[in-house]
Amino acid sequence: MASEYNGSSKASESVFKIPPIKFTKLFINGKFVDSVSGKTFEAIDPRTGEVITRVSEGDKEDIDLAVKAARQAFDHGPWPRMSGSERGTIMMKFADLIEENVEELAALDAINGGKLFSHCKAMDIPGAARNLRYYAGAADKIHGTVLKLSKGFQGYTLREPIGVVGSIIPWNFPTIMFFMKAGPALAAGCSMVVKPAEQTPLSALYYAYLAKLAGLPDGVLNVVNGFGETAGAAISSHMDIDKVTFTGSTEVGRKIMTAAAASNLKPVSLELGGKSPLLIFEDADIDQAVNIAFNAIFYNKGEICVASSRVYVQEGIYEIFVKKLVEKANAWVIGDPFDPRVNQGPQTDKKQFEKILSYIEHGKREGATLLTGGKRLGSKGFYIEPTIFTDVKEDMSIAKEEIFGPVMSLMKFKTMEEAIKRANNTTYGLAAGVITKNLNVANTVSRSIRAGIIWLNCYTAFDVDCPYGGYKMSGFGREFGLDALNQYLQIKSIVTPIHDSPWH
Repeated sequence: MASEYNGSSKASESVFKIPPIKFTKLFINGKFVDSVSGKTFEAIDPRTGEVITRVSEGDKEDIDLAVKAARQAFDHGPWPRMSGSERGTIMMKFADLIEENVEELAALDAINGGKLFSHCKAMDIPGAARNLRYYAGAADKIHGTVLKLSKGFQGYTLREPIGVVGSIIPWNFPTIMFFMKAGPALAAGCSMVVKPAEQTPLSALYYAYLAKLAGLPDGVLNVVNGFGETAGAAISSHMDIDKVTFTGSTEVGRKIMTAAAASNLKPVSLELGGKSPLLIFEDADIDQAVNIAFNAIFYNKGEICVASSRVYVQEGIYEIFVKKLVEKANAWVIGDPFDPRVNQGPQTDKKQFEKILSYIEHGKREGATLLTGGKRLGSKGFYIEPTIFTDVKEDMSIAKEEIFGPVMSLMKFKTMEEAIKRANNTTYGLAAGVITKNLNVANTVSRSIRAGIIWLNCYTAFDVDCPYGGYKMSGFGREFGLDALNQYLQIKSIVTPIHDSPWH
């Protein structure tokens, strides 16, 4: 079984002193304010299940106020009327401030979301700054095209900001998801209303504070804490929001699409669930394949949309692969995310913790073999052992449904054709991985799997310049790259007659 250092916070507090929580209210029109109702809700520490603090609970009335501020900022404020380079300068300052506060921000995502402090400090928070700088650099490069029209006309296109954006973000990567949406939207000249996940609102409020310090005009970036059924629903159905961007479950994505269509037919971009396959062929380097497969599902405690929860191993290397995988699982350290020796922290909240354990029981009842893990660790907090099932059939719930936790379904295959067919046997299509030394196999498989991103001999190799998003029920639209920027821009065509032109 996996190793455990501690399930409490005592050991880590001697290593890192967790800073006090500074921001707990809503951020609307450049100010921190209480919710209209005065209601608050608990922010929970998943290491212990105890309350960290209480934050203001936004509702429809608060969303209305935030949208009003965002609309005023867009229709009459300076942000969309600045040059791209001016917006970029402010975004660069925003990025600098994030880097200056990296320890405190990393601590917020660790204590609020159970994420490893070391990973937040080294990757998530610096990644947010890189994201802002990338789109800051793109802000003054937004342009249309000149059109050669028939007859006596001249035409050209403009790319204009889409307007007020409603951004609903999940709890698994609070910082990365915040800027995955905010970076391109701000560069485009949009204003925003951001609803962070109710499980992890703390870092989003801190980013609102830093945005103000960086010089973002009031009303451009608003943050409203609240629940999906109230604040999220109000964003989706709001008649004065021009676009909604959402990352989360397919179930909620459907509701957002319905609300957007029933209100003002606003466009939506959705990055939804996944049940991503990883195909490992017989010519693969075994040790490399084991490392890739293990981290592809157990990184961030399995709470990642692209997690390769379905691992297919060619039968010639299956037995040795299983042996090495178990060895790695036994050496995996679970405990307090502030402890630098720890590989995996707690699941984000009690609801997700119980859902994962329920799926593990489903797997047992349906006849899968529990190879390792399968239990909670400790008596406090939301810790679960890395869990690996073998003898998994394609019709089992653990093979079909997104678990969003540290649970791997391990299966074997004979031929490339079989592997491709089984990889595509899912309603999802977010990501996939292929491990092989054979270039022909790599090319054939990567072109045959219906998914938005395919990693060859690597996994979760994200980059701000590389777009990704879903096929099928994993959604539509793309995050990262210039494709993401274009989602926050409208194309306007302008045509004028050219009289007495010497040519057409």
